[in-house]
Amino acid sequence: MTASHPLDNPARAALLGTQMHLAERCGQVLRYPADISPFVALPDDPRPGDWDDLARLVGPDGVAATAGVPAVPPPGWQVLMNLAGVQFTGEHVAAEPASDAVPLGPSDVPEMLDLVARTQPGPFLPRTIELGGYVGVRRNGGLVAMAGERLRPPGWSEISAVCTDADFRGEGLATRLTLDVASAIISRGEMPFLHASADNVNAIRLYETLGFRLRRAVTFVVMRAPQVG
Repeated sequence: MTASHPLDNPARAALLGTQMHLAERCGQVLRYPADISPFVALPDDPRPGDWDDLARLVGPDGVAATAGVPAVPPPGWQVLMNLAGVQFTGEHVAAEPASDAVPLGPSDVPEMLDLVARTQPGPFLPRTIELGGYVGVRRNGGLVAMAGERLRPPGWSEISAVCTDADFRGEGLATRLTLDVASAIISRGEMPFLHASADNVNAIRLYETLGFRLRRAVTFVVMRAPQVG
């Protein structure tokens, strides 16, 4: 089976396209550097040899994550998480810049990692910021909310790491930052999309209110490679 749309296998489309400069490869399998993202890019219908190549790529006991690819790991692999999710696209989003959003750069990473640790929006690692487009809101000098971009299949860019400190929720910060990132994406001639956990009803309600539309259900799988010996 061949994916008919870039969002059917978004990590693979990204690493073979817009983000190929970040790709590490073994055979037909690609991945992001381990300190950027845990996502790997298997073929749409992986064969036994592809799983062997993935094991070589991540190394013994290495962790790999897939997004939306219906692939069941072979014996020897340990599934650490199997999470039902949803994929939304933003063709109908009325995006606009946020006046209080500030660009975030490498010097902001320690604060970003701290905010992610407190809010748990999903994977964010020391070099994730290299995927681009991160913005935040500061109050009294401290970072209290942020959002940015992650997977970038051709023609699309994923809004990710949308999070707000618990003390500042209810102020619309997630809404403004989501629309700000979407605005930047659209201004480049691309289209925003995003993923959410299927049971995160508050996030789903927010995204639907903003005009995002459900494209499909997806499954996120996090797995550990076999040990050697």
